Amino acid sequence: MTTPAAVRLVPCPTCGTPSAFAPSNRWRPFCSERCRSVDLGAWASERFRVPADAPPDSPSDAGSDAGTPPELPPRH
Repeated sequence: MTTPAAVRLVPCPTCGTPSAFAPSNRWRPFCSERCRSVDLGAWASERFRVPADAPPDSPSDAGSDAGTPPELPPRH
């Protein structure tokens, strides 16, 4: 007879309730579908953001044609 492995509990990222981090919890690491939906909604409404470095502001970039396609040579 084998004993089942201990289920690892982690705090739900939304509400902090202990949540089973196991295949039996279909919403892991969240405790419920509601908490998972709340988290998804926060990302969708941009309340959560991944930090990024701002692009450099330099005078040489102001007149750059980096966003325009190159000109094609004239056709004969």
